[in-house]
Amino acid sequence: MKILFIGDIFAKPGREIARKAIPALVQQRGLDIVIANVENSAAGFGVTGDIADAIAGYGVDVMTSGNHIWDKKEVLDYLPRQPKLLRPANFPAGVPGRGSWVAHTRTGEPIGVLNLMGRIFMTPLDDPFAVALREIEALRAKARVIIVDFHAEATSEKVAMGWHLDGRVTAVIGTHTHVQTADERILPKGTAYLTDAGMTGPHDSIIGVSIDAALGRFLSSMPAKFEAASGTGRLNALIVTADAASGRATAIERLNLSAAEVDALAGEPASARA
Repeated sequence: MKILFIGDIFAKPGREIARKAIPALVQQRGLDIVIANVENSAAGFGVTGDIADAIAGYGVDVMTSGNHIWDKKEVLDYLPRQPKLLRPANFPAGVPGRGSWVAHTRTGEPIGVLNLMGRIFMTPLDDPFAVALREIEALRAKARVIIVDFHAEATSEKVAMGWHLDGRVTAVIGTHTHVQTADERILPKGTAYLTDAGMTGPHDSIIGVSIDAALGRFLSSMPAKFEAASGTGRLNALIVTADAASGRATAIERLNLSAAEVDALAGEPASARA
């Protein structure tokens, strides 16, 4: 089983490059299912129902999120009726939506997806380490392959989650920092791990935000209105290959593709990429 996980889709540039890349990657790499973090897909802050529906239309089977999930008020009504869009499972009981879901590959095989959020330098939520075990136990009754999106700031917390879940899930994939790390590996008990999948969006920016606005805040310490950067996007993602019977990962591959590389993958002529 081959699973594509796409790092945080950021604003319109991220949506556009995801739209081009996903069908081409699915066809050329023989992918079985696509998961993407979409919490910054609406102008860089949050997600709306219309945008989530559009991203699903690109070929995304499950959408995860994080601390920006509540930025657009429309999502409060959308989450309860769209099981494909997850919010972190360790939000308190009674919060709209769900934190895990069992999806199915293109050939009908079940795959569990779990969304969690860290607590270091983040809004304090329920213990993600304890919630993970509870949610995984429920998913295990329905699926052997389980993918975890751990949306967290601290590298140490992400690494700890990887070791905590080694052998219990197929992959632990970090999101949130928008900077792709190069520490992909398969842990001793068969869990694929990457500290951060990175960002699919405008990389000529400061983690997606226009350079002038973000840099100005660092230079002056004064409030500034953050806006998503424009320009072409870049795809950050990874492909995890798993044994469907055991749920163990057998390979992990990082993707870091420029807009030109995505256009070439999608078969666009050089003139269209100019």
